[in-house]
Amino acid sequence: MKSRATSESPKMFDNTFVDAFSRTHFSVVPLLYGPAVGALLWYSVARAGVNVTTSLVLAVLGFVLWTLAEYWLHRTFFHWVPNSAFGRRMHFIVHGVHHQWPNDKYRLVMPPAVSIALFFIFLGLYWWLMGRFAWAFHAGYVLGYGYYDLMHYYIHHGRPKSAYFKHLRRHHMVHHFKAPTSRFGVSWTLWDRIFGTFGQRAPTSTRSGTLGRALSAEARRRTE
Repeated sequence: MKSRATSESPKMFDNTFVDAFSRTHFSVVPLLYGPAVGALLWYSVARAGVNVTTSLVLAVLGFVLWTLAEYWLHRTFFHWVPNSAFGRRMHFIVHGVHHQWPNDKYRLVMPPAVSIALFFIFLGLYWWLMGRFAWAFHAGYVLGYGYYDLMHYYIHHGRPKSAYFKHLRRHHMVHHFKAPTSRFGVSWTLWDRIFGTFGQRAPTSTRSGTLGRALSAEARRRTE
């Protein structure tokens, strides 16, 4: 965690203590969730009695579900700007800050206080829906989340060499700087192709299209 605001990572909250917790180093993700994925798979086989093959299949399904969740969360919730001052502020905290300062390397991954809570909420949900099959399924879902967070960081701050990673970077940069109402997939482009949001589109006059104006207004408020 980087505690102090800099030109690279500007202040997001007036309270310095709270602001410090808005920053998270990307290494937190593999340190927390690498062992968690391993533990979930181990528990599935050793304690829940699900064989290795079935556990791996469930993990793959969980991973695929994450890629779909990543797309829809980004397309709907992250880019929804409620028509109120409080709503616009919450949007800025959840996602708008990343569009305002896309090169802030400390606000690319979710703070652990939030991600750990969501980890257990979704584990409970899958346990309720799937019983003993939930452990391996959730392992895949968490692996997908970790892959997304690390890929998002790499797209912004790495130096892609392969054609595939260069393609992902171009895809995401178009979303940031040309067409914020399209190209919502970050770690995968499949769902954009399936749901027709792969093309470059100019922002519309709809509520989701007010993203740029909302960000600009919030940026001005932060600097006044």
